[in-house]
Amino acid sequence: MNRKAKSIFGRVALTALVISAVFAGSAGASPTWKFEEKELTGSEVVLGAAVESSLTIPGLTTKCENFLYKLTIKNEAGIGKGEVTELPLYNCTTNSNACTVSSIAAEKLPWLSHLATFSSKNYVVIEGVKVGILYSGEECVLGGTLVIVKGSAGGLIDNTAETATFNATTLSASATELRALAQKIEWNGVFPTEAFQWHRTQPLSVS
Repeated sequence: MNRKAKSIFGRVALTALVISAVFAGSAGASPTWKFEEKELTGSEVVLGAAVESSLTIPGLTTKCENFLYKLTIKNEAGIGKGEVTELPLYNCTTNSNACTVSSIAAEKLPWLSHLATFSSKNYVVIEGVKVGILYSGEECVLGGTLVIVKGSAGGLIDNTAETATFNATTLSASATELRALAQKIEWNGVFPTEAFQWHRTQPLSVS
């Protein structure tokens, strides 16, 4: 092999090593569920009620006094995963005197979830979200309309506060979105992350 060929071969090999290192580093950086800084083994159940949560279809915001959730979590293949198995919604109202909420319910549960890192921040990404909302009211523009909210949503994990926050910024940062009536909608909510099974009272974190 002549000197020029050796030089080209060396540069190609070096490039391949750099690329391999980058991908290896990315693979090793996948976030996982942890309790007291130790990776979760097996599964755990996380329960919580939103500190505050609302869904906004352009022109109409819906809030529920009780916005609860049940999430089963585990680590699998080096990444945190989970399933939203319950999402009861009660005492829901709108910001319009003309519109009331006749019914609201999460559909096609469980919804799969996984942890992901975007711009050095950790998120829980929920896939397959589907919520049906039936509005009523003679003067309500959406009266008698069953609005289906569908899509995916990414919530920013705060290890110190032990919460997951969902809003327009976190959905955008995690490349997720929710849609209804052919429009992008906004979900705002702060959810505590507390274990209620084997790791009760132990702090839950993601890293």
